[in-house]
Amino acid sequence: MAIELTKEVLENLAAKAIEARDSAYCPYSGFAVGAALLDINGNVWTGGNIENAAYGPTNCAERTAFFKAVSEGVRDFLAIAVAGGKAGEAPASFCAPCGVCRQVMREFCMDDFKVILAKPGEMDVYTLSEILPVSFSPRDLA
Repeated sequence: MAIELTKEVLENLAAKAIEARDSAYCPYSGFAVGAALLDINGNVWTGGNIENAAYGPTNCAERTAFFKAVSEGVRDFLAIAVAGGKAGEAPASFCAPCGVCRQVMREFCMDDFKVILAKPGEMDVYTLSEILPVSFSPRDLA
């Protein structure tokens, strides 16, 4: 049975995303992003952005969380929270997932998957279909 996405569950996920920023490796941009991904069993997978001097190999926090979960065999998800801002400071504004991260979400998630943009004491909640309309998914290959 899937976890019910109550306000308390979403707020907890948002707090974990803010906390996950501490694991970010961002010496070049100084912009720390954290993500907290909730699977259908109630487990939370966190990730921080991981930058690279060559820039191209940089990995976003959202994909870090997804790849950790998927590499452990998890494929069913309910929600992700994302928080970002200047490293060492609390996020001052919302940080939305980039296009590549949205496409990774589409690979594993349905239209009603929740995407939470978080900053201390505040969150905005969207569905995947709202932030990635008219998308390409595995269903298109069937």
